[in-house]
Amino acid sequence: MMDYRVHARRIDAHGSLARAKAAEVVLDTDLAGRQDAMNPVELLLSALAACMLKGIERVTPMLQFQIDGVEVTLEALRQDAPPKLVAIRYEIVVDSAETEQRLDLLHRNILKYGTISNTLSAAVPLEGHLRRKG
Repeated sequence: MMDYRVHARRIDAHGSLARAKAAEVVLDTDLAGRQDAMNPVELLLSALAACMLKGIERVTPMLQFQIDGVEVTLEALRQDAPPKLVAIRYEIVVDSAETEQRLDLLHRNILKYGTISNTLSAAVPLEGHLRRKG
């Protein structure tokens, strides 16, 4: 088992601060919103993007997969009553000359071994695809 820890505190009515290890993230907890910080949904989507990108870093050496770059785009659909996410969509764009079969293998591995993707997909539909850049 792994254990993760984050400590967050309110700074004022406009924001908060989260800390983990030596890293800090300013949180948008202002009811009016902030442009210079991520709100809770954006942080959740960022965690999913980081999970997917870390998954790529983990499996590419094992699969001897050659990539020149990766981009992940996510969007979430939120309902108002009760407030919750009802869908998360993603697109992973890989700059690579690998075959379509190998791209499919990479995609399956990203989803299969991702802590955040596995956790979220149990709670909300997670739909998307991986495609080649270009």
